[in-house]
Amino acid sequence: MSIIHAARLSRAPMAGLAAVGVFWGAFSVYIPDFKLRAGASDADLGLALMMSAAGSIFAMWLGPRLGQTLERRMLPVSGLLLCLSAGFPVLAGSVGALAAALLGMGATVALLDIGANIRISDLEERHGLHLMNLNHATFSFAFAAAALAASLLRKVGWGPEDMFPWVAGTLALLAATTLEGDGWHRAPETPDGADHAGIWGVIAPVAAILFVAFVCENATDNWSALHIERTLGRPAGDGGFGPMMLGLTMGIGRLSGQFAAQKLGETGLIFWSAALGVIGAVVTAAAPNVTIAIIGIGLIGLGVAVTVPSANSILGKLVRPDQRGYAISRAWMVGFTGFFLGPAVMGQVSEWFSLRQSFLWLALMMALILPCVLYVRRRAPQL
Repeated sequence: MSIIHAARLSRAPMAGLAAVGVFWGAFSVYIPDFKLRAGASDADLGLALMMSAAGSIFAMWLGPRLGQTLERRMLPVSGLLLCLSAGFPVLAGSVGALAAALLGMGATVALLDIGANIRISDLEERHGLHLMNLNHATFSFAFAAAALAASLLRKVGWGPEDMFPWVAGTLALLAATTLEGDGWHRAPETPDGADHAGIWGVIAPVAAILFVAFVCENATDNWSALHIERTLGRPAGDGGFGPMMLGLTMGIGRLSGQFAAQKLGETGLIFWSAALGVIGAVVTAAAPNVTIAIIGIGLIGLGVAVTVPSANSILGKLVRPDQRGYAISRAWMVGFTGFFLGPAVMGQVSEWFSLRQSFLWLALMMALILPCVLYVRRRAPQL
């Protein structure tokens, strides 16, 4: 299977994930500015970031039902909502306002994210191909490009009000790209008498893997810029190279994972990449200078790169086609809480100890992926 062929098959959800990457990449670079404008401490910022979990969980619960109603309009509508929410954090002048902005932002991001992942899983089943890692690589490259652009522009004096209108315009273009024509198809109908009972034994271990992966990914994303600028004493703007490196290495890892999954299997791929991520978190914590820190962040990126897409593929293969939307949305409802809980807990650890110790905590969290993967492998040795 060529990359071009896979990209053509999954063009619409790929554009959706690229939009999510553009937004998060720019947002992560400007977190120090949002923090300063809101007058937030490390702990306040962590709690404000966690507020978006409520919006995201509701959006993920609603996602499969909304997808059945909107059908092929699901991704374009979600993309436009994300475009509108891009300006929310720019307007926040207090901790409460920032928390409210992140609540709405989290809902729109999650709606597009879960819609794209359900669509990719449907396409994998229909065409019998592995598409998840390629699509998530697009997210990572978009994230890295946006983080790099935002870092350079912030360094020359662009504030959030200068940057985010351009972000919103880019999101609008990507939302238009998610429109699908004749290639769109409905998910299979649930057989008569069948329901979703009994599949939580499959959902739970995958949800645990997603939870830890999201904790590690977003905690690194949100705190690496501050770690570089504050712990290592670099000037404003240099911190953005941390999120940029995270996104770049995650993109490379996922693009490689598109092929490595065929040799190692999804569970083997997750296991060995998680072990690499543990090493990366320790290196970041101990880094004496910015170069070593960026290397460590890059290893974290490689470590978490394939975990989410490969876990999605595993779950899609372990349930009936009609259960796929429900299973993925529920696993993400559990797992995605880590996307917001991770930065919040990291903020508390930083407040109590230091950012160096918080990256050691991240290494311990990433190590929890290993027993979860071994459990899934026992249930499904073919994966």
